[in-house]
Order: sequence, then structure tokens, then C-alpha cells
Amino acid sequence: MSTTSTPEDRHDALHALAGDYVLGTLPAARRREVESRMALEPALRVAVEAWEARLLPLTVLAPPVEPSAPLWERIARSVDAAEAARAPARPRRDWWGSLSLWRGLAGAGFAAAAILATVLARQMALPPAAPQYLVVLVAPQDKAPGWVVQARSPQSLDLIPLAPTAVPPEKTLQFWTKADGWSGPKSLGLVQPGQVIQVPLDQLPPLQPNQLFELTLEPAGGSPLDRPTGPIQFIGRAVKVA
Repeated sequence: MSTTSTPEDRHDALHALAGDYVLGTLPAARRREVESRMALEPALRVAVEAWEARLLPLTVLAPPVEPSAPLWERIARSVDAAEAARAPARPRRDWWGSLSLWRGLAGAGFAAAAILATVLARQMALPPAAPQYLVVLVAPQDKAPGWVVQARSPQSLDLIPLAPTAVPPEKTLQFWTKADGWSGPKSLGLVQPGQVIQVPLDQLPPLQPNQLFELTLEPAGGSPLDRPTGPIQFIGRAVKVA
């Protein structure tokens, strides 16, 4: 029996390792090994960033609960200790180290707790820019998250799939947004299921908190009108995080 691993096996193993790293379930020595590899292996670094993108937005799906004052004191001491132990040569990860950010995400369940544990336990190399806005697009029927919208700059945003999306033949997904005060929704283009897309925002007003985003099912080639004509597949509103 051959024991040679296939490219698919290596890909799956890489993403499993990245997921364990982001969740904070690796032993300390293994975690340090992953950190060293990320500086040399772009694929591993991208996998880690993808897991962060998947998990962080899930914290907005649960109602916030304010922790007690003693708990915040413990968190503050842990953050201070982590920062003090950081090697001088490593860049400071302000987004992940922000106590005010975690206050805003407090009480959001397992995803928040897992990410917070990761923040306090690890040091990241070459961090991406923190998103200014996050949107979790959920299915209207069961509120299952399907896509994440991240805006890391005023010039563009990323649409990231969280799960497979089935599209019938002769149909397509179309991406829309609408903010308060707009006369109608604006199309952000057609979407290929399962692919990350980057959308320029240079023709739109600046993003706003609570701005609506949605994916609708349209005829092949997109809506024949300047507004959605098909059923909503995923919908969500923008949350300002930076």
C-alpha cells in the first residue's frame, strides 16, 4: 500500500493545522513551529488568515453579554503579559491586542472565546491589515452564515465564502449593497460560488455602519434591472470594528 501523500492530502493537512493554530488548541512548541513556518510558507500564512476571517465575524451572530469587572482585569493582565513577552523584532498586532475590541465582542460564545484564547497565547508574524467593517451574510431561512464581507480599506472589500453555495443552472449570484439615504441598491457585481472576490468601492459613497449587503439569485448575466429581481440567498449588515 502506497503511503505517498497527494496534493489534496497536503492541502487538507495544512488547513487543519491552520485551524488548530487559530483556535489555540496546539501545544506551545507546536504553535511556535507554526509561527516560524508562516514567515517562510505563504500558503500556511494564507490558510491561517482564512481561518481568522471565518471565525472572527461569527462573534457578531450572538447578543453581547457584559463580563464582570474582575474578568476584564484578568484579561487586561493577560494582554499586558503577552505584549511584554513579545520579542522586540516582531511587529505589534494592534487589532488582535486591542482590549476595546474584545469588549465589543464579549459574550459572543465559543468562537469569541476560542479566538480570545488564541490572542492571549500566540504571537503572529506578518499580520494583515485589520478590517474596518465586517458583514456576516446569513441565509434568511435558517440564519446559517454563508459569506463574510471584509472591508480593510475605503477603496475595496473582500467577499469570502464560508460554505458551499449551490446555484441552479442558468442562474447566477449577484452582490448588492444599500446604505441609509440611498435611492436604491447598487450592484457590486456577479459572484462565482466558492471563490473569494475583491470589489472596488471607488464609485460608491463611504461605507456606513448598518449598511445592507445581500446576495440574490438572478438570471444568467445578472439582473435585467438596476435592482434585485430574484430571491435573497444571503443577507447581512455592516458592523464597524476599526
